[in-house]
This record gives sequence, structure tokens and C-alpha cells, in this order.
Amino acid sequence: MVELIDICKTIKKRSILDHINYQFENGKIYGLYGPNGSGKTMILRVLAGLVVPDSGRVLIHGRELHKEISFPPSVGLIIEHMELLPAYNAEENLQLLARISKKADEEDIRKILKDVGLETKIPVKKYSLGMKQRLNIAQAIFEKPELILLDEPGNALDEAGIKTFHQLMNREKERGACIIIATHSKSDLVNICDEVLLVENGKLKQGGIQTGERMDY
Repeated sequence: MVELIDICKTIKKRSILDHINYQFENGKIYGLYGPNGSGKTMILRVLAGLVVPDSGRVLIHGRELHKEISFPPSVGLIIEHMELLPAYNAEENLQLLARISKKADEEDIRKILKDVGLETKIPVKKYSLGMKQRLNIAQAIFEKPELILLDEPGNALDEAGIKTFHQLMNREKERGACIIIATHSKSDLVNICDEVLLVENGKLKQGGIQTGERMDY
């Protein structure tokens, strides 16, 4: 379980997060829905340990971030403007990442690249935007993290890519991961989320979209 307790963050005298409180459970998919600049990405950055809030506490399975632990012990992340090494292909990029925590092997890498449709040896610099986003999704989940934080994961994906993304998120949910998706696009959320939270002006509100509502691909 991941818990935000009275989280506040101000940048240049502007309130970015305003007393955020919420508990995120394992085995569920959550959506953070709202316009650009509403605070969605900042919530993900705080949860990932990339930003220290001005006040409040972040608990990861009861352990406080930035006091008992520096970062969540098991996290996969897509954050804005991220890009993997352009001179390497998809498999080589994941191999390099796998060496850091040693949680995934060659079979895990081959399987996730097949799942996202990237069984290619061409370097990332020759990828389309949609291919790069498929690789971003792959790197976020190939080590089977407990916490998955995704910022605008549907960017540049075509209909087939969105469908694949939904299938993968449901698989990760069944595995027991806690998945939090931040987006301004309904199509990223309504088919797969257990709960959708509206983010407006740095505040977190219940609702905004009916979960379980079907969207045409």
C-alpha cells in the first residue's frame, strides 16, 4: 500500500499540490485525470521519490519516503520527456537497465519486447514516437515492480498500441501491482481503472469519469 498524507508542494509561490491525502492499494489500477498543469505529474514525482514535498508524508508499505527509505524499493516509471539511449536497440537498452537491480533476465526482456511488439534490432534513434512509447512501457514493467507510475502512457500510441497497453496493465494488476496512471485522455483510463481521481488546481477529488465505461478503440 502507498499512502499520501497531507502532501503540499509550492513552486515559485504557486501551490502545485494542496493537502493531498489518499491510499493506493496493491492489485488496483488508479487514474489521475485532469488538465495539463493540474498537479498530476507532480503527484507521480512525489510518489517516486523524485520530488520532496514541502510538508506531509509518503508511506510505502508503512515506511516513510526520504526518512526510512530514499526511493520506493520496487517501482516502474514513465515520466514526462523520458527517452532511452538512442544508439542502442530495445533489447540492449533493457539489458543495461537490468544490470542495475538484477531483477530481470534475458527471458524477461525477450518476453516483454514481444508483448509490446518491439522484436526489432534497429536503434531507438530510428523509432517512431509510438515505438518509443512502447519501449517506455516495456522498461516500466519488465522487472515486475510492485508500484507502477505512468505519466501520459497513451501518448503517440495508435489503437493497437492502446489495446496492448490495456492488456498489459490488466496483467500487472492481476500480478498484484499498484498502478497509477496520470493523463488528460479518457481513453487511457475508462476501460481499465478501478478508481479515477480528478486532479484540479493541486487538489485531489474522487470521481470525474465512470470506471467500467466502454470506449471504442
